[in-house]
Amino acid sequence: MNAIITGATKGIGKAVAIKLAENGYDLAVCSRSSQELEAFKASLEYTGVRILTFPADCGIKSEVYAFCDAVQQEMPTADILVNNAGMYLQGSILDEEDDQFENQVKLNLYAAYYCSKFFGKMMRDSRSGHIFNICSVASKIVVENAGGYSVTKAALLSLNHVFRNELSKYNVKVTAILPGSTLTSSWQGTEIPADRFVQPEDIANTIYSILNLSNGVNVDEVTIKPIHF
Repeated sequence: MNAIITGATKGIGKAVAIKLAENGYDLAVCSRSSQELEAFKASLEYTGVRILTFPADCGIKSEVYAFCDAVQQEMPTADILVNNAGMYLQGSILDEEDDQFENQVKLNLYAAYYCSKFFGKMMRDSRSGHIFNICSVASKIVVENAGGYSVTKAALLSLNHVFRNELSKYNVKVTAILPGSTLTSSWQGTEIPADRFVQPEDIANTIYSILNLSNGVNVDEVTIKPIHF
């Protein structure tokens, strides 16, 4: 089984990659940093799985498609796609610079659109596969002082639903994951105790559990929030 994960060297993406590799999935992963990719691959040598790494900025269309093409050349099937790459930028949508919103749209929305189209067609042809979109609770509730982020994550959830509708006819599953506050690099320097957050491993375990459900069921969306925050 082959799993493709964007933004896989940190946070949620890394936790998902580790979980899948430890359970025998070959990986194709991308990140902006070649050094982080090399370290990531080396850290998973113990799993014995095949890992394709590719340096790519998922906010740049040409680099996203270069990654997709490289994966297709090396992997005959796309069994799992995790659209994880994203960014969270704070600011008033009235006062922010235009490029703050535009950059979030490119990374949080367009990258998932390009990858889901590319690998969705492969899944359609094989009549199997599963796409996971890492959305956010901000997909449904506007986050204070993060309006641009909220817009992009709401759009990603809508995109998730559209792909699910189109691909379900071909036995391809599509699931939205909506995490609340998750302990990733976005919270670096916080004084809030770690146990008050969702852990990246919680997301990874959730995705793996969904993958092990029966063939005839699709989990449309999952919301995971801290008990107290």
